[in-house]
Amino acid sequence: MTGQNNSSKGIFLSIDWVTILLYVILIVWGWFSVCGACYDFNNPDLFSWETNSGKQIVWAGTSLVLAAVLMLIEKRFYDTAAFVIYGAMMILLAITIVIAPDTKGSRSWLPIGGSVKIQPAEFAKFAVALALGKLMGEYGFSIRKVKDIGTAIGLIFLPMILIIAQKETGSALVYFAFFLMLYREGMTGSLLFTGFACVVYFVVGLTFSQDHITNMPVSIGEFTVLLLGMSFTICMVWIYCRNLKAVKIMAYTCAGATLLAMLFSIYVIPFDVCYILFGLCILMIGYIIGLAIYTRMIRYGLIALFAIISTAFFYMTDTLFQHLDNHQRIRIEVLLGIKDDPRGAGYNVNQAKIAIGSGGLFGKGFLNGTQTKLRYVPEQHTDFIFCTVGEEEGFIGSAGVLIVYLLFIWRLIAVAERQTERMGRVYGYCVLSIFLFHLFINVGMVLGLTPVIGIPLPFFSYGGSSLWGFTLLLFIFLRMDAERNLKRQ
Repeated sequence: MTGQNNSSKGIFLSIDWVTILLYVILIVWGWFSVCGACYDFNNPDLFSWETNSGKQIVWAGTSLVLAAVLMLIEKRFYDTAAFVIYGAMMILLAITIVIAPDTKGSRSWLPIGGSVKIQPAEFAKFAVALALGKLMGEYGFSIRKVKDIGTAIGLIFLPMILIIAQKETGSALVYFAFFLMLYREGMTGSLLFTGFACVVYFVVGLTFSQDHITNMPVSIGEFTVLLLGMSFTICMVWIYCRNLKAVKIMAYTCAGATLLAMLFSIYVIPFDVCYILFGLCILMIGYIIGLAIYTRMIRYGLIALFAIISTAFFYMTDTLFQHLDNHQRIRIEVLLGIKDDPRGAGYNVNQAKIAIGSGGLFGKGFLNGTQTKLRYVPEQHTDFIFCTVGEEEGFIGSAGVLIVYLLFIWRLIAVAERQTERMGRVYGYCVLSIFLFHLFINVGMVLGLTPVIGIPLPFFSYGGSSLWGFTLLLFIFLRMDAERNLKRQ
């Protein structure tokens, strides 16, 4: 009995109280923001279960209870049950596709009685983080091995596929955040660069697909993307292989052939120069594959694979775009400036900007926001909760919220870096990546900088599933860190 008391006392002293303090500050600040977003003068009781603010108190209270319970569960439980938890969550995600009722076009919410619903996708994040921590913490794991990195990526993509099947594309995209952890653990930066390049191809190709170069039947989007693909490939040959001769051959050939083709199209016979650029891409890929065979350097093969993916992805962009839901296509087109739809897809963002701008420097005061009180901003208590902060608390309040988040992120980095076991560090960076992704996308979405994909702001947005999910992620990590301190003692 005395040993258990000493252990409990040790855990209590070893907890990272700075992180918990920031967690409590964010939850309390979030509750006031929910009050501002949902306040009804006809029902002014902020603590009634009939109001969202009252329900949010219950979610916050149960989250604190959940946090306390998680701090009592030893790390070895997670180490032993990580894959079991992951498997159970994947089964739950699959079942949700079948039994969940249709809610605003998606099947991702499970009713558990009365008006209470849970979203399994929010809880799957901690399960994926645990599975990745367990996998990568095992002896002999190497992120440089194709089998090992393939298994890790498979653990990430399986829940994404299941969540997309629930028609929750926004929630599925969050799982790309785990690639930040893989990069921290040694994954080659070329994979992240490939992802970045594909985003650039998509944005540039789609934005300028209907624009043409003056006096030439050439799409600016296609022309620019093909040039970018060739330029990126040539740069990678120089950075990773240091083959100056190959770089000069490819650069001079591509530049010369492109210039000649453009001059021929302008002054002789107008034609689509992109056919020439596409041919140059094929020749470049063949040349790099030849270098790979001649030098037996796998880096050339990987660069050739990058060039193939770049070319194929661009020509698949239109097909991928057309397979999105209509409202998703319109939102992307509005964000990129292709369409102007202030009363449709752009309505939420425009109203959010108006609400934030109307707050000025110091805001209108608690419960005094006109945009939020008159319900001009849809989903203002969930996905667009940050506009309530901007209107009621102004620039000062918005900056304050972001500073607290910055301190929270910084603390997670510090705690993750001090882990002595790889499982703890991997799990910690998974937690960090999820919070960072949610913060960046949600705030960017409200400001019109990122697409509206419908993900909550951690600890601020109304809802039990997201609050419990974030609490699970955080406090499992804090328990791992507390045990690290106990072992040192």
